[in-house]
Amino acid sequence: MADPARRTTFEARLLEEMNAVGAESAGWVVLPNHYHILLGVQTFDIIPKVIKRLHNGSSYEWNRTDGLAGQRRVWYKYYDRMIRNQEHYFQTLNYIHLNPHKHGYVQDPNEWPWSSLSMYYEERGRQWLREKWTEYTPTRGFGDGWDDDSPP
Repeated sequence: MADPARRTTFEARLLEEMNAVGAESAGWVVLPNHYHILLGVQTFDIIPKVIKRLHNGSSYEWNRTDGLAGQRRVWYKYYDRMIRNQEHYFQTLNYIHLNPHKHGYVQDPNEWPWSSLSMYYEERGRQWLREKWTEYTPTRGFGDGWDDDSPP
């Protein structure tokens, strides 16, 4: 997803697919080599199927477009975790929104367009975001293994 147009298309597909199965997309970020999404679901059972369909479709399309059909593996990891409480929820949301900065794509996470951060900014405002960040700053080590080569 190094191409910004691919990130835009993937973000839209991701949100459409989750909406189609009744999952509430509470937070997300799409980066050049991975993504995170925070979902509200009745059951986890449907999510792996949706992810598989999304990954299969996008990898087929991108490999065909890039002339790399059968030569490149686009998606190779998928992990899910259950949110345990309000603290875990907001730490995860903050982690997701900080991810473009964590990986050095931007200095200010507000500059990254493939994220739910702007939605929260518009709907809840800067003060709400600051309060949630202050109260629920991800602790050191939070998210280790989520978007690197470490085991989850």
